Amino acid sequence: MPWLSVLIDTDYRHAEPLADALIDAGALCVGIEDADAGTPDESPQFGEPGSLARPGWMRSRVTALLDAKADVDALLGNCAAAAGLGARPDYALEKVEEQNWVALTQAQFAPIRISDRLWIVPSWHTAPDPAAIVLVLDPGMAFGTGSHPTTRLCLEWLERTVRPGASVLDYGCGSGILAIAAARLGAVEVLGVDIDPQAVAAARGNAARNGVQVRFEDSAIGLRGQFDLVVANILSNPLKALAPAISAHVRPGGALALSGILSAQTGDLIAAYAPWIPLTMAGTLDGWVCLSGEKALRS
Repeated sequence: MPWLSVLIDTDYRHAEPLADALIDAGALCVGIEDADAGTPDESPQFGEPGSLARPGWMRSRVTALLDAKADVDALLGNCAAAAGLGARPDYALEKVEEQNWVALTQAQFAPIRISDRLWIVPSWHTAPDPAAIVLVLDPGMAFGTGSHPTTRLCLEWLERTVRPGASVLDYGCGSGILAIAAARLGAVEVLGVDIDPQAVAAARGNAARNGVQVRFEDSAIGLRGQFDLVVANILSNPLKALAPAISAHVRPGGALALSGILSAQTGDLIAAYAPWIPLTMAGTLDGWVCLSGEKALRS
């Protein structure tokens, strides 16, 4: 069964109302992107929720997937009125043929080489290097497939830092990829915590798939103990707010790594953790950074 993909260019004020109206009108799915993507006028949107003065793009493109029998003119006229646009906007149509969507989606996720000995491989692929440490991980609802720069930076830090027998805390574990990597790299006591129960469920499933013993909990409340290594790949604002709590779980002489931090936020994070752990740059990739440092031994 074919579908129709309709593309409408509008401004950032009307993009979300138009998308909502299209969903209400029966669109199968709707997306919003930068209409200038891939051109010199492209406007990357980096920042945390609430931190952007003007979320969205000055020239936004709304894309909706419609039934092939839809009356596009009438539908868009009604949606434009509901979104406050007035007259029906100009649009472009593309026919979308039936495809093997599962195979098409899987083809977008290839094995990811983190280093000479560490790979992330979706379950439908064969490991490119059977002698390497392979993390079997499929894309899912929880953040962390290895493709995002912050995940890669943390994985690189773990590979450099984990020693056999180490204890590791993954604070904000998402898919569990960092905790699982730590276990595969030789850590013997590994704990991951996250406030999202769905992420914890996904992490437990991923750990079982990789044959590692990792404990995952859906809350850091009541979390006790100190670890040789603590890694937290979240966002800068929660990392700053959690500085005392996260630092407290690093044993004296242990190490901490933080990511989910944009380059411009580096100074704020270093200052936030300075009372407990001095941080320095451990890596940078595509505008994101990883900070790390060691906690002083007790005198």
